[in-house]
Amino acid sequence: MSNDLDSWQEEQQSAFLYRVIADCEPRPELRTLFVKLAEAAEQQSKHWAQVATHKGAKLPAQFRPAWRARLVARLVRWLGPERLLPILAAMKVRGLSVYTQGKAGGHDAPEAGRPEMRHRRLSGGGSFRATVFGVNDGLVSNASLILGVAGASLNSHVILLTGIAGLLAGAASMAAGEYVSMRSQREMFEYQIGLERDELAAYPEEEAEELALIYEARGVTPGEARQLADTLTSDPSRALDTLAREELGLNPQELGSAWGAAIASFIAFALGALIPLIPFFWPHPQHGIYWSIGLTAVALFATGATVSLFTGRGLLWSALRMVLIGVIAAGITFLVGHVFGVALGSA
Repeated sequence: MSNDLDSWQEEQQSAFLYRVIADCEPRPELRTLFVKLAEAAEQQSKHWAQVATHKGAKLPAQFRPAWRARLVARLVRWLGPERLLPILAAMKVRGLSVYTQGKAGGHDAPEAGRPEMRHRRLSGGGSFRATVFGVNDGLVSNASLILGVAGASLNSHVILLTGIAGLLAGAASMAAGEYVSMRSQREMFEYQIGLERDELAAYPEEEAEELALIYEARGVTPGEARQLADTLTSDPSRALDTLAREELGLNPQELGSAWGAAIASFIAFALGALIPLIPFFWPHPQHGIYWSIGLTAVALFATGATVSLFTGRGLLWSALRMVLIGVIAAGITFLVGHVFGVALGSA
């Protein structure tokens, strides 16, 4: 790292947060894990203190957590660590994979040579799920907008223009939000992986010890955990990959593309928003609003049925629930549009 004092501060901060998590953790094996990780972080801070002192830098007389660390610590005490995993990862807290990759006590213990398999099982289907919900968002929002305008008794050309504007505005907004979200997430992940790379180069044995502690908390015997950690971290490139997966819960090869996510979000929303708009492209859409309602209902039923694949609920129940939600949203906007249309017309 470019600044040894920053590295000392980071390790001290990690130790502080580890102890806060340990105090909040009711499970003895996880409490022990975070206490040991705190001790390891304190030892690593001594390494950076020696490096900084050797270079003539002056360390603070006493470590004081920054306001951000104190705020996160308070949130952890209020909400528990499991609800704050992304924030804790950004604060350089390791060992969080024990909350997401199997339980302590022997379940889902890691296998030598195959640390990546559980990640692949968990990550599958995420893009498909996001696409389904993106289509549903576009469908409900633009159908509501179209019915709101129709409620004001405006003609088909106005409805068409309004629907196109709603499609483009909504899709652009979704894409921009997804880009910012994914870009911020990727930058955080890249920063965390960079920290792991620096730490692995500075003290590889201590990093292997942290990895062994995580495996112990997940049910592996101490001897086997240490042997497995030494094996996995013996090769530098493999070690970085393993540490990113096990300490950070990340797959370095699957950080995601911000542009890809933005484009996919734009397309998914636009496809959904286009469905209630299709009848108004016809040359003489006298009954366009009724066709729009029918197409929207069918599409909502289909997306609700698809959502049942993720929830495990019955197909019919999930599909009808989605239709009901769409009907309520569109009905409210239709009534609002009708009231304002009458009010403006009589003014």
